[in-house]
Amino acid sequence: MRGAGPEVADGSVPEHGSPMVEVRVPSELSAKAQIGKRGFDARCAECHGPSAAGQDGVAPPLIHKVYEPSHHGDMSFLMAAKNGVRAHHWSFGNMPPIDGLTDADVANITLYVRELQRENGIQ
Repeated sequence: MRGAGPEVADGSVPEHGSPMVEVRVPSELSAKAQIGKRGFDARCAECHGPSAAGQDGVAPPLIHKVYEPSHHGDMSFLMAAKNGVRAHHWSFGNMPPIDGLTDADVANITLYVRELQRENGIQ
């Protein structure tokens, strides 16, 4: 099933697995966000892509206004990791629970995502 990614500027369809958004990475991350980045890279990037840019046809970008704190608070990230998520904003299918992450792991991963979001104008 294709993701919700739009056609690219030249009218072509993005390649399956290609990044869905361009992400600016902060020049510095807080200490806990650095820990979160390691956790994200190990457990989340396989689906959500490097720097949470999403992957066309695989999983959505977390650097997107849909995931801004006022719409998906930090607790939603914890609940998604623990329980999985039924597809509702995107057409990627359901997200399974992610085994082996502690609440502290998810808090650090969430902080990493929030710092990426702020760098990209999502607050």
